[in-house]
Amino acid sequence: MTPLEWRSAPDVPADDPRLSRLSLNQKTTDSWSVREAIEGCARAGIPSIGLWREPVAEMGVKAAVRAVADAGLRVSSLCRGGFLTDEGQQGQAALDDNRRAIDEAADLGTSCLVMVVGGLPYGSRDLQGARQRVADAVAELAPYAGERGVRLALEPLHPMYCADRAVLSTLAQALDLAEPFPTEQVGVVVDTFHVWWDPDVWRQIARAGARIASFQVCDFLTPLPADVLLGRGMMGDGHIEFAPFHRAVRGAGYAGDTEVEIFNADVWATDPEIVLTAIKRRYVDLVLLD
Repeated sequence: MTPLEWRSAPDVPADDPRLSRLSLNQKTTDSWSVREAIEGCARAGIPSIGLWREPVAEMGVKAAVRAVADAGLRVSSLCRGGFLTDEGQQGQAALDDNRRAIDEAADLGTSCLVMVVGGLPYGSRDLQGARQRVADAVAELAPYAGERGVRLALEPLHPMYCADRAVLSTLAQALDLAEPFPTEQVGVVVDTFHVWWDPDVWRQIARAGARIASFQVCDFLTPLPADVLLGRGMMGDGHIEFAPFHRAVRGAGYAGDTEVEIFNADVWATDPEIVLTAIKRRYVDLVLLD
């Protein structure tokens, strides 16, 4: 499916009750500012938005809080914390930055700080050591997050990102790391792009239960682009069957938003209004489909 074909998608009315748990991750409409994305969601009837720290910082946290409130939206998540695998001064700097991220999430009124935990430090091949540093850092940050009413939402990433972005590759690994901590301090992200391939995913979603802090959807495209970070597609354009994931997370007790997060050059080059129309249509037709 191409951007031109998205134009023909019939819109879902803004007042359709089926949109009540839909969220737009801000990165999906990358050409929009924070304010533009908030206003776009309000026009489209998308009641929630996932925000990113860098554009929020450009706008100012207080201004973002006001804009969200004025539009009547909620913030489904803040992305991102993490990158916890360095040692020494860099490791300490990462901990300090994550405390700031926790504060920002609390100010924005979201309990979910998405944690992309980090890959191998430059020149390192010590995967086990990197994973241990993540565990140590989560242990240090979790109590502070709990005090601020924020959950560290550990996101396992597809194994192709293990070296440079996330040494957590499966939902089972993320849950093993989360389980020593109170559920309100440490949870997990279920992102279809990253976990759809895992034959154990259904058992792990059931195991996750109340630890599911965020549910994100987008499709897995092939062939992957040269920059595999941009291989995320509009739902229905790739290989993932979404309705079973929606049923599984709801069956596990997750009652939060379904956040559409797409990194894709074609999506980013398309008029964001068209993208929102396509998101709503695909969400209703493919994600909620029983």
